Amino acid sequence: MRIPLDRDSPVPLYQQIQQFLREQIQSGALLPETRLPASRDLADSLGVNRLTVTNAYAELQAEGLVYSRVGSGTYVAQVPAKLPQAQGEHVAASDWPVWQQELLQRAWSPARRELDQMLAAAPHPDLISLADGLGDIKLFPVDGFRRALQEVLQRDSYEALGYGDRAGYPPLRATIAHILASQGVPAHPDHILITSGSQQATSLVARLLLRPGDVVLVESPTYSGALDLFRSLEARILGVPVDEQGMQVEKAEEILRTAHPRLIYTIPTFHNPTGTCLSGPRRRQLLALADRYNVPILEDDYVGDLRYDGRAQPALKALDPGGRVIYVSTFSKMLMPALRVGFLLASGPVYEQLLLCKRVTDLATSSLMQRALEAYITVGRYQAHLRRACQVYRRRRDAMLAAINRYLPAGARCLPPQGGLFVWLQLPAGLSANELYPLALEEGVAFVPGALFFPGERAQPYLRLTFAMHPPEIIEEGMRRLGRAVERLLARREKPTAVTPQQKGVVI
Repeated sequence: MRIPLDRDSPVPLYQQIQQFLREQIQSGALLPETRLPASRDLADSLGVNRLTVTNAYAELQAEGLVYSRVGSGTYVAQVPAKLPQAQGEHVAASDWPVWQQELLQRAWSPARRELDQMLAAAPHPDLISLADGLGDIKLFPVDGFRRALQEVLQRDSYEALGYGDRAGYPPLRATIAHILASQGVPAHPDHILITSGSQQATSLVARLLLRPGDVVLVESPTYSGALDLFRSLEARILGVPVDEQGMQVEKAEEILRTAHPRLIYTIPTFHNPTGTCLSGPRRRQLLALADRYNVPILEDDYVGDLRYDGRAQPALKALDPGGRVIYVSTFSKMLMPALRVGFLLASGPVYEQLLLCKRVTDLATSSLMQRALEAYITVGRYQAHLRRACQVYRRRRDAMLAAINRYLPAGARCLPPQGGLFVWLQLPAGLSANELYPLALEEGVAFVPGALFFPGERAQPYLRLTFAMHPPEIIEEGMRRLGRAVERLLARREKPTAVTPQQKGVVI
């Protein structure tokens, strides 16, 4: 154990040891039942008298922070929830170094921090979360992936444990290129960069292309994780409204002409959070505008494979005549979040620059996970998993739409998504999702208020519901609870607005 000791300080050495260990225990760095070093061993390592360490341990025991077991040693005690604060544990902002005070002045807060805090303190013992943007990891065939890992370790041995190719495991890049080509997206393995999920891919592009004050054009609403990323880079975010055919591209030209964005970020297929798909004509119009105003497009295709109805539209990258679109996607949503394997597809000088950014960020994505994923995909397991997931998620989507009709009051409306993970629900007129959220937690159901997905912070009548994570019976109960919460919020209104029965339910 390394304990910093100041031998020129007037504070006795035993008190310095005592204070250091007290802070470690109270901060949680030393957990209850952790065995402390024997007094002789710690004294030898610190170069002090054994009695110095013995006195420090005795003082900590008097405070109730440690206890002794005869013949065994000294252990960290079960510390009460509230302890007397160590001197200097909490300091005023003005007491921090100047460079830390400067950080406070430009601090930003992730969109979901407050919701996560409320969720952690949710009073209901059996909370149903319809908030997380994930598929159901219980559908993933763990045994098949375990076999793939074992095959890789047997086949590649220590080679699988190194950094590997900095752009990504070449056979995996070749497999991804083949998958993209089958979807109509021309791709060469040398234009694919493996990343730690699509979030890192998006971050690499943003950090390369944006500087503080630069404008980013996004859909409004859009993915809250992208908004957090752009805010962390001190970019200006300008939104274009979304309707049932995706981004209203005709409204984007004025922003492109006057604000000169440095990047267009879009989710054209199964948009997060609305679930809409950008129409074919609008896709071509957006590409034409990006070309006219010399703005790169970052296409986020996080769940493009999860289609339940309708006809597929070509990816923007498939329509790209060359070098205008950077395409990002991930395996985390379809398989399991812990996999953390995504990728980007880019051509031209930007690819080499993104590769350099990747190298200075984390050197490389896990070679072992890449090799296991490639082994899993190439024997057809991925396509089989995808077909099964689409069947299961379609049933869950239908269960949620039916439950909205059954339990939500008149005026609640949504657009049935043709794919993806989410239903975007509009509350009856005059209701705010922010006001509904604490009532929903009391009833035992969680969602994401729509305000988190808009560039501007204001109350919204929208909320995002995830249908993929739970079986139909859990979705049914979750929507029943949500319906009760909405009824409670309606009851608070002094003058409810009359709504005709024809307005109830799902609209197309």
